[in-house]
Amino acid sequence: MEENKSTNSRRTFLKTAAIATAGVTIVPRHVLGGSGYIAPSDKLQVASIGVGGMGASDVNNIYKSGKADIAFLCDVDTKRAAGTVKAFPKAKFYTDFREMLEKEHKHIDAVSVSTPDHNHAIQVLPAMELGKHVYVQKPMAHDIWEARVLTEAAKRYKVVTQMGNQGASGDGVRQMREWVEAGLIGDLKEIYCWTDRPVWPQGIPWPKTPSRVPSTLDWEKWLGTAPQKDYVEGLVPFNWRGWWDYGTGALGDMGCHNMEAPFSIYGLQYVKEVQASVGSVYVDEFKKGYFPDSCPPSSYAVLTFPKTDKTTGDVKIHWMDGGIQPPRPDELKPDEPFGDGGNGILFIGTKGKVLADTYAANPRLLPTDGNYPNVAPTYKRVPGGASGHWAQWVEGCIAGYGNMEMSAPFEISGPLTEALLMANLAIRGVDLQVDGSYPGKGKTLVWDNDQMKVTNFDEVNQFVKREYRKGWELNYKL
Repeated sequence: MEENKSTNSRRTFLKTAAIATAGVTIVPRHVLGGSGYIAPSDKLQVASIGVGGMGASDVNNIYKSGKADIAFLCDVDTKRAAGTVKAFPKAKFYTDFREMLEKEHKHIDAVSVSTPDHNHAIQVLPAMELGKHVYVQKPMAHDIWEARVLTEAAKRYKVVTQMGNQGASGDGVRQMREWVEAGLIGDLKEIYCWTDRPVWPQGIPWPKTPSRVPSTLDWEKWLGTAPQKDYVEGLVPFNWRGWWDYGTGALGDMGCHNMEAPFSIYGLQYVKEVQASVGSVYVDEFKKGYFPDSCPPSSYAVLTFPKTDKTTGDVKIHWMDGGIQPPRPDELKPDEPFGDGGNGILFIGTKGKVLADTYAANPRLLPTDGNYPNVAPTYKRVPGGASGHWAQWVEGCIAGYGNMEMSAPFEISGPLTEALLMANLAIRGVDLQVDGSYPGKGKTLVWDNDQMKVTNFDEVNQFVKREYRKGWELNYKL
């Protein structure tokens, strides 16, 4: 196809510092423009879907790499997108990603997706099928099946991928890995990850009174794959996170950040078992609420992973949200923060403990004034650390599939996302195991990874792959 020839020639130029033929040296344009210069016509051409809020941040960080042009912008909310549209006046604007990909795919090298969770897969997959590299906000998908599809499709179409959990590019996770591999905490016993999220409403009933759709919002396109419902006040642009039809709760929001370190350091893959308990909501003084449309106000999940070549046995990760925290380590002084206060990661080993903040930032061995040996860096750092996460993806796209290591490619982010969504199955399973009494604790779910199903509680398997609204189906055969 003609577009592939064009794309390949542009990438070839970017990877070539100079061309010598028949004794004649052709000086590349970047030399004439100074060190690091890339001619505008030879920059990575990026199309961005969802460009308000976090999407605006993603667009700006991609552009700041200096090696990408923001060529196309797409958003269903013109008011929300206005700031980004103004900042990139040369970018052509669309309100329908399908129209943009159909009309402009010959001029697009890569696509960034920063929309609500329920539409990630329906936007990422078509881009990959067109051979476009993809950056997607976390979590990479809304359902386990979608995460598996995107992981497999990235390999099939040989595109460079990155999920937006920027801590994966930070120095902290690399330092933690060096400490663990140097034996400073001994054999792993268990891991705790926690967050103060949600900071949006959860554990509430769906509003009974619909509201008028803002004139700047295309509600039909915003719904996308989700069931048809009337618009309600406050759902857009942020509070959708607390509703199962659109978001994945605190786990989907912060789990990708705080559970990335255990995954990458210990080489974890699929969940073997998971059990969850959830916080209660009191409707009045005596009655507990039961609201199946909404994520709970707090949850505690214990995920069990099979032994890896870096552990002596199964690995247990304790996930806590909604203000729940693990016991404070005895080694921590009274004036020392536990994580960053609201969020944290704690590895407990047979010889010691390591504590870190959100994104695995600021790691420290406990006690912090202990006499620990210095460990020389053995893992290459990403330029700019966590702030270089977007630039790393741009560089990877320019280098081409398989030519540069990514911090959060789908081959890593896919299993991580699946694990988080598996914990959400257990959380939703608590609701399904009761008749409205909302006891707060569910049974341990056993997961068959090959068949992608829970083997001992079939009711939750309906959430492994949800039903899509007609006209918004995700068609892919694994």
